[in-house]
Amino acid sequence: MFPFSLEKVRTEDEALRAAAAGGRFLAGGTTLIDLMREEIEQPRHLVDINALPLAEIRAEGSDLLIGALARMADVAGHPETLRLHPLIAESLLEGASPQLRNAASIGGNLLQRVRCPYFRMRDAACNKRMPGTGCSAIGGLNAGHAILGTSEHCVATHPSDLAVALVALDATLRVRGPEGERSFPVEDLFRLPGETPHLEHTLMPGELIVEVRVPDGPPARKARYLKVRDRASYEFALVSTAVVLDIQDDRILSARIAAGGVGTRPWRMRASEAALIGKAPVREAFSAAAELAVRGARPLSGNHYKVDLLRRTIVRALEMAGDMA
Repeated sequence: MFPFSLEKVRTEDEALRAAAAGGRFLAGGTTLIDLMREEIEQPRHLVDINALPLAEIRAEGSDLLIGALARMADVAGHPETLRLHPLIAESLLEGASPQLRNAASIGGNLLQRVRCPYFRMRDAACNKRMPGTGCSAIGGLNAGHAILGTSEHCVATHPSDLAVALVALDATLRVRGPEGERSFPVEDLFRLPGETPHLEHTLMPGELIVEVRVPDGPPARKARYLKVRDRASYEFALVSTAVVLDIQDDRILSARIAAGGVGTRPWRMRASEAALIGKAPVREAFSAAAELAVRGARPLSGNHYKVDLLRRTIVRALEMAGDMA
């Protein structure tokens, strides 16, 4: 283990000053500490932000507000989450183990690093870990890797279940940094790898995630999260789908679909959504929409199965949402 210092802060101003001096925010640490133990990440100064008042979960008007330091388990079991957005609870309960959900923060969940095995192998080429060295997964073991949004420099998937649900729900982030405060869609937090896969998010240096805001509305009541994985618990998605439908008079008025396990970031299926507008909520319409979702997919040697699995998962998730009373 390499040497590092730890500073505990109690206000956002203290946290931002520490980050401006080169500090790295630490909340639950469920990803960062693992990576430090393996010396994949080697921050020299950690800033413990757990004392900041950013763990509140509440309704504001018709919106659900989630503090960035709220723990996954607390959000999943909170009455306002279950009342306004059970899709969020469903996605959180599908992610990690109970022990990790008790420790991991919402902000940390969104910023967790990829689970590509080559990222954690210090003797393997990985452009995320060391830009310019290459991507071992492209010609290696890649059954769990992405088929959408990839580049010749990286094919790793984004691992968060929660992010998929938040993207489908059109949630926004509020962040604060040296240049002040700003808000933007959760979807815009994540970068495509392109030629710079080591740049995974759009936060500016020293910015702190403060809060997630999830807008309420009738479609949020008819929403489901479906995760397909190798085993029933504590496993990352091979394919996952979050679906939000607004159905009236047996016609789909609006649809929102996002997928995980298949993209280099949580993947919004806008062509599929548009194809469902005005259609009856039946399998034929769902299958046609799912076919649009795989256009542009670029499977690797070991993950061709994800193309068909994505189709099937979208159809099943749509059926589950459509069947809700």
